[in-house]
Amino acid sequence: MPLVRIDVNAGQSPEQLARLSRAIHDAILAEYGIPERDYFHVLTEHARGQIVAQDAGLGFERTAGVVMIQIFTQGGRSQEAKEGLFAAIARNLGDAGIPGEDVFIGYVENGAGDWSFGFGKAQYITGELAIPAR
Repeated sequence: MPLVRIDVNAGQSPEQLARLSRAIHDAILAEYGIPERDYFHVLTEHARGQIVAQDAGLGFERTAGVVMIQIFTQGGRSQEAKEGLFAAIARNLGDAGIPGEDVFIGYVENGAGDWSFGFGKAQYITGELAIPAR
């Protein structure tokens, strides 16, 4: 059950934002095999100047169309699986018109006890939800 935060500069239509979110979700579905309804995205638009995303010394320029993605998920997936996800997200966003240099992904892992899906319970720990298989 990844929780995905997506930050973009203001100016996109609701349809563009939905397409962006869907492209990321489709990549997660394909690479991690999660259920369709494990869809938890927070999209935030920012005024110009509120997102700073340089190239970290890699020698390319980003545009104002940069998409900052944070993926919060349970630990345990291999580095190969993560890299497959990164590539799938970049590919899907490329199909949506976002060039690779504008796709920035931060991946944060945690454990089963770090999630509550409602009612103040840790449903993976209580057994109300099965801990996802890898």
